[in-house]
Amino acid sequence: MSAATVMASAGPLSQAEVVVEAGIITEVRGAQGAVPDVVLVPGFVDLQVNGIGAVDVAGATGADWAVLDRALLAQGVTTWCPTLVTAPLDALGASLERIEEARTRPDEGRPDIAGAHLEGPFLAVHGAHRPEFVRTEVDLAWLEGLGDRVRILTLAPELPGAVDAIAVLVSRGVLVSLGHSACTAETAVQAADAGARLVTHLGNAMGPLHQRAPGLLGAALADDRLAVSVIADLVHCHPLFLRMAFTAKTAGGVALVTDAVAVGAASGAVAGSDTASGAPRLPDGTLAGSVLTIDRAITNAVRHSGVSLADALQAASTTPARLLGLDDRGVIAPGRRADLVALEPDGDAGWRVASVWVGGVKAWSARQ
Repeated sequence: MSAATVMASAGPLSQAEVVVEAGIITEVRGAQGAVPDVVLVPGFVDLQVNGIGAVDVAGATGADWAVLDRALLAQGVTTWCPTLVTAPLDALGASLERIEEARTRPDEGRPDIAGAHLEGPFLAVHGAHRPEFVRTEVDLAWLEGLGDRVRILTLAPELPGAVDAIAVLVSRGVLVSLGHSACTAETAVQAADAGARLVTHLGNAMGPLHQRAPGLLGAALADDRLAVSVIADLVHCHPLFLRMAFTAKTAGGVALVTDAVAVGAASGAVAGSDTASGAPRLPDGTLAGSVLTIDRAITNAVRHSGVSLADALQAASTTPARLLGLDDRGVIAPGRRADLVALEPDGDAGWRVASVWVGGVKAWSARQ
């Protein structure tokens, strides 16, 4: 694949090409002759996708997964975490089984499912989650019974049993994220001491920042061990807040996520919601996920928050891949998976997806 610019791990290369063999990048070098006027970047990694369009991952079966695959590829996502919100424990178990079945489908140029993201039910600030299903104490035995199907767990660290659970889950390879919480900064630091490494949708469903009581938000910005995920739809956070996150954490500490939901789904937190204000809301006005795409999140960060394209791409690819422990992707370099996205300009400081390759196989094109 050749491009006017290749965003290689060593820095941008002009008039370059990426050589691929058996799905692996073998060389990044100068190109000979004319090249497409695109920017070649690593495939995007979305840590938080609840649903897209009419498909909610909680109830997805059969052909629903192909619909999700196509929608994700169209925005440049090559790795993702299907996300489940708070629900009865038996319902969550059944949904996790279906996600595992989808994860192990034959690989035919589809986005890779890294594992499920379980957002709840162990939360302190409900947000859009149904309060009757929220658990006020962490049930470690139930979590351990899920095996390795959960890759990310979002929990409130102030709940009884939370800090002990964090240490156990981290030892088993789970990325523990702090969220839906009104905890003190001291509790957040204690959770980081236990191994938590992420904060879910920074600023949303969490206590406020105050100079004498910085809370989870302050700890997230100040503690270098904690990365933060951000929903850059300009509804969940102001453009200046997004810039603040990149300034405080650098791109290595920010993961752009969509928190996308299935609007009008028959089940889940957003049933009956509308998007008139730019994001799904419950009837009482509570934000309930987004209709954002990752390519739009990158454009928003660059166009409205003054984030460099390189930093926005790092937050969409490299940082989330690292948080998941996926050292085979997230950068363009020899030895890495050839998960690649060609971006083309879309107006002032904007970008749209032109083509996507998964493991070196062209999986999507805007011109198909």
